[in-house]
Amino acid sequence: MKKLNLLLAFTSMCLSSYSQQIIPLKFDPVSGVEYKNSEKQFFSKQWQTTVVTNVSKPTLTVFEPSGDKKNGTSVVIAPGGGLFGLSINSEGIDVANWLVAKGVTAFVLKYRLVPTGEDGTAEINELSQKDPDAFMKKVQQVLPYSIADGLNAVEYVRENAEKYGIKQDKIGLIGFSAGGAVTMGVGYGSNPQNKPDFLVPVYPWTSAVDVQSAPTDAPPMLIICATNDGLGLAKGSIELYNSWYDKGFNVSLHMYSRGDHGFGMKTQGFPSDRWIERFYDWALVEGLIE
Repeated sequence: MKKLNLLLAFTSMCLSSYSQQIIPLKFDPVSGVEYKNSEKQFFSKQWQTTVVTNVSKPTLTVFEPSGDKKNGTSVVIAPGGGLFGLSINSEGIDVANWLVAKGVTAFVLKYRLVPTGEDGTAEINELSQKDPDAFMKKVQQVLPYSIADGLNAVEYVRENAEKYGIKQDKIGLIGFSAGGAVTMGVGYGSNPQNKPDFLVPVYPWTSAVDVQSAPTDAPPMLIICATNDGLGLAKGSIELYNSWYDKGFNVSLHMYSRGDHGFGMKTQGFPSDRWIERFYDWALVEGLIE
């Protein structure tokens, strides 16, 4: 009985270490796109992870540390999934939980996706292989709205900084793959109200959002990728690094030899498993986390 009481007390402590709420974001409808199916969460056999598909209304899920743990920094997290899905655990919730344990308030963003049927992960695999042009056409039709969701997410966090006990000048954006494309789009198209204070594109989909010259007010950026990225995104990550470096902006790059694409918070037995620790080290050195 004593052991059971200790277990229950520990479980209660873990559950109370952070709270969650879902915040709907403002949005304009995607022009020319109809969502016939509802948002769906399921375990994808194709990707071997839990995914969310058919997001037609953007939201933020809030993960808050307990008050005494908060350090004032917050991060909006944009999972990846080729704009046909969101890898909601490995590139979303698991990241948020890790950050919360470090006192960082996290907001997992569900941005707008390409409408799909029963299994969006099967659809992206089939369409991207059979007809890459049609696949990219679908992506490019929705992506500007996904980026708008990212901008609105940062704006919401900044407007509600006092409510969440966070600092208006310590709001970051971490995005994976397609979420990395959203991160780049936000970095290129922000204004003072919706500009992140730091950017962390993780194996960003640079073939969806082309690398551009760094904006004149570019925030600090950390890029994470693997040389053996299965989608060939290492080159684009280096180009993105150079675009910041050439303008003299604060930028860092961790290019792991192994890790492939989509490693997120997965355990593969490679140094890339600990990328988030390197992010934390970087954020401490740069004064982004206190």
